[in-house]
Amino acid sequence: MATVSVSLRAAGPYVRAMDPWGLSTTILLTFILFLTLLFLWSQGFKRGKLPPGPTPLPFIGNILQLNTKNFTASLFQLAEKYGPIYTLYFGTQPVVVLHGYDIIKEALIDQGDGFADRGFVPIFEDVLKGQGVVFSRGERWKQIRRFSLMTLRNFGMGKRSIEERVQEEAKYLVEELRKTKGQPTDPTFILGCAPCNVICSILFRERFKYKDEQFLHLMNLLNENFKLLNSPWLQIYNFLPAFRVYLPGTHKTFYRNQEKAKLFILERVKEHQKLLDPNNPQDYIDCYLSKMQQEKDNPHSEFDLENLIATARDLFGAGTETTSSTLKHGLLLILKHPEVQAKIHEEIDRVIGHNRVPSIKDRQDMPYMDAVVHEVQRFIDLLPLNLPHAVNSDIHFQQYVLPKGTTIYPILSSVLYDSKEFRNSDQFDPQHFLDKDGKFKKSDHFMPFSIGKRSCLGEGLARMELFLFFTTILQNFTLKPVGDPDKISVKNTQVSFSNVPPHYQLCFIPR
Repeated sequence: MATVSVSLRAAGPYVRAMDPWGLSTTILLTFILFLTLLFLWSQGFKRGKLPPGPTPLPFIGNILQLNTKNFTASLFQLAEKYGPIYTLYFGTQPVVVLHGYDIIKEALIDQGDGFADRGFVPIFEDVLKGQGVVFSRGERWKQIRRFSLMTLRNFGMGKRSIEERVQEEAKYLVEELRKTKGQPTDPTFILGCAPCNVICSILFRERFKYKDEQFLHLMNLLNENFKLLNSPWLQIYNFLPAFRVYLPGTHKTFYRNQEKAKLFILERVKEHQKLLDPNNPQDYIDCYLSKMQQEKDNPHSEFDLENLIATARDLFGAGTETTSSTLKHGLLLILKHPEVQAKIHEEIDRVIGHNRVPSIKDRQDMPYMDAVVHEVQRFIDLLPLNLPHAVNSDIHFQQYVLPKGTTIYPILSSVLYDSKEFRNSDQFDPQHFLDKDGKFKKSDHFMPFSIGKRSCLGEGLARMELFLFFTTILQNFTLKPVGDPDKISVKNTQVSFSNVPPHYQLCFIPR
């Protein structure tokens, strides 16, 4: 023991001299290796045929160059530097960003067939596994979308049309708003119930009372998941796909909520299977189950229970929170602009009156209300990044070659906020959709539902709901702000997956 101690003491100066040198050498070699990898990484991208863009870092891509609280602003800044088409890296995955009306139209309309696949979104990929209609691809997507469009357009199921179902729900919505007795109210919950019940009516041929426990449970699941999609954790999850299996956080709650929603739908599908009359379908699920029976011997059919449940979840997700958020945004904007509310009231009183139920046919005689609904959708820019597309083969686009499977982000904000098309685009102004004679004016730049083959499946339903809900609310109530309308803030400071409306209160004063 003494001999060892003496030996170490004798060698001490040598050890102390070598340790710092060894540590420095290790650091230096690590740094040189890192620079070499970075150089090879960047040179590898420059040799490719993708559009130019900011140089990504190894493994994490360009995530440090994006503002996780406002992706839209980051993408606008990059477009100023690199032009209307550029490449970003989400981790190691390249994505091509399209910025502006001309290039988005060229991709999604002029070359629409080639851009018709769905881009890779990790959270939805992991939950839905390519099932349903929104995030499916190829033949599965074609079959289910074609069927769903036909079913929704020709909704002659049972004895009532979709419009009648929306009108019925608008009546219940007014009844709930009357219960507030003109007191300050946060409209979030009530405005969420109405579009959710419309989807329930279409899927299940039933609506729920707003206090029903099962309905409240479903509403909470949808609302929480919509909020989670905007959380920084899920943005990191989506933008660093290679690392997502190691990440803790809110995505696990998102998974659990999706499973609970799946069970809610599955229970109702089982009830429908017991009572199914293929010759007299009453709702979407009946039609789907009948289609399953018709194609049971077709080996190429995509109509099975898993795709039914996933499609129903898609319809809930796309048809509930998006419409309710637009309604909530819209009422806030009308509160902010009392002159707009006065013109709406004048048009409603002149065209419909106080006693008749508003109809979708009234839209042609109500250009101002129609313009307000359009301007609400343009101004709030609900899904600024759009849902991603993907190219389904190697495509020559502009002077570049986009390899099969490349994810494409056509940025809707860049079109909805195009100052050349919409004068003072950063201002809420229904005149953007009115001509000099006060008649409704269409715009090709109006694309909140996207455009092309992957445009929103429920666009027709959403447009009907927004017109009828807004019109029915303002037929029956005057919206009164709580406090000074000039101090109302209409923009949310955090913009990621969607533009979530800020919380506010208002008073519904019966007319």
